[in-house]
Amino acid sequence: MEALGMVSLCFGWFILGSLWSVSAGFRSGAITDASLLGIVGFELVIGPIALLVLRSRGYAVADLLPSPSWIGCGVGALLYIACVLAIWIALAPFASSAPQPIDQLMATARPSLAVVFLLSVVNGLYEEVFLLGYLMKGFRHRGASFALGLSLLVRVLYHLYQGPHGALSIAVAGLVFGVFYLRTGWLWPVVFAHMLADTLPFL
Repeated sequence: MEALGMVSLCFGWFILGSLWSVSAGFRSGAITDASLLGIVGFELVIGPIALLVLRSRGYAVADLLPSPSWIGCGVGALLYIACVLAIWIALAPFASSAPQPIDQLMATARPSLAVVFLLSVVNGLYEEVFLLGYLMKGFRHRGASFALGLSLLVRVLYHLYQGPHGALSIAVAGLVFGVFYLRTGWLWPVVFAHMLADTLPFL
């Protein structure tokens, strides 16, 4: 029940929005400074609340957070490259498919780089701390496959608005991130790779 509550708190709004978009034929708002700052604001409010809740339940908050390092940044860059290659392989059979919702969103996106960078930092930390540092790590005792599958399910659910190809890309990236974290327990490279994934498409 605790995990369900935390997932609802941290990702429930995003999941509901994503499911609404799918039910409405993948209608989504444009990617603008305002929309991205809305996400940043939400995560800056909910993130500390979620950490306080976990602390009150006996979690060592410091153990949930990543420890930044230059070496970790380098490993994160390699992890990002691995994700890009894995996604390219996964999407290769569908190269001739019709344009996807995520393609249409990106084609009209006009956010400023400063806002994109801010989003990448906040969102990268937020998602990976609660998906991997809390959820996956917390369910590791149920088996690696269960923990990985649960984190992937949540991750994909709030990205369904991106369409089939976008959801598949997210699933592949989540798989790469999750396997790396399961094998190493090192969160910062995953966070840094996520930051790159949020930033580079807008450059």
